[in-house]
Amino acid sequence: MKFTANDIAQLVGGKVEGNPEVVVSNISKIEEGKPGTLSFLANPKYTPFIYSTNASVVLVNNDFKSEKPVSATLIRTEDAYSAFAKLLQAYQKMKEDRQGIAATAIIPNGLNPDKSCFIGDYVIIEEGVTLGKNVKIYPQSYIGANSQINDNTTIYTGVKIYPDTKIGKECTIHSGTVIGSDGFGFAPQQNNNYEKIPQIGNVIIEDFVEIGSNCTIDRATMGSTVIRKGVKLDNLIQVAHNVEIGENTVIAAQSGISGSTKVGKNNMFGGQVGLSGHIETADDVKIGAQSGIASSIKEKGLTVLGSPAFDISKYKRSILLFKNLPKLMERLGKIEQSLKENK
Repeated sequence: MKFTANDIAQLVGGKVEGNPEVVVSNISKIEEGKPGTLSFLANPKYTPFIYSTNASVVLVNNDFKSEKPVSATLIRTEDAYSAFAKLLQAYQKMKEDRQGIAATAIIPNGLNPDKSCFIGDYVIIEEGVTLGKNVKIYPQSYIGANSQINDNTTIYTGVKIYPDTKIGKECTIHSGTVIGSDGFGFAPQQNNNYEKIPQIGNVIIEDFVEIGSNCTIDRATMGSTVIRKGVKLDNLIQVAHNVEIGENTVIAAQSGISGSTKVGKNNMFGGQVGLSGHIETADDVKIGAQSGIASSIKEKGLTVLGSPAFDISKYKRSILLFKNLPKLMERLGKIEQSLKENK
């Protein structure tokens, strides 16, 4: 696909400086720019490259001031990085605008997808499923009975969605993710065996949620496991039964949330964070990578780190003391030796 600088400026609400008719058909990093590509400058440390790049068009912030001649056509915007992200989203949508039902797909007779939908090869859709407009389901995915997928949601290759799952609009679920598998519920018995507790709830995923590859989101024992509007989950994340994740929370890879825990709105978790079951976090909480959360965090906006985690400012002071323990021990040994010698 080809776009002129003028087309791009209209898409992002920018202003062209240079040739408005120059054409680009691909993107590039500014330091690796090639003719016919679009790039952007947002980080000041990359500024020197704007004078040497071969990219044909470069997005820059409105406040960018050129100190030398620039050969590329510039498009000035309020936020070059956000504008570039917006263009990538538009490009991806156009690139993946596939429609139709593959001959090898298995769908129930009563399902009549909208013409804007795409159902790929070897997709299996069970009875009672409803699909909104422009839903894209890529090859080898499975959609369980009575599930619901709303408008403009994309399900990538190999996703497995168990029965009764509800997925909102504008969601993206990446390859290998499993939604709605049984929660980890077993009752200990007197003979040291465990009896399985049936998991009869479901999973609800609200609008504008993105779930990375190879995540697992368990169905509730009763009721629902809920992923609220705008949540973004990285790859390899475990969400246990009856968990609720608040709106616009962002969680990095390899994190795990135990059963019946409630995560507040606008939380941010680093990688490999672990939360115990039946606890809560307040809104706007930030949790550093590899932290372990064993009890509820009730203070809004708190940043914690460590395992067990506590306030990050106290954690930093503690780490400083910990790093100095060998020196302190050495000093203590010298004091003890001096005391012995002076007896």
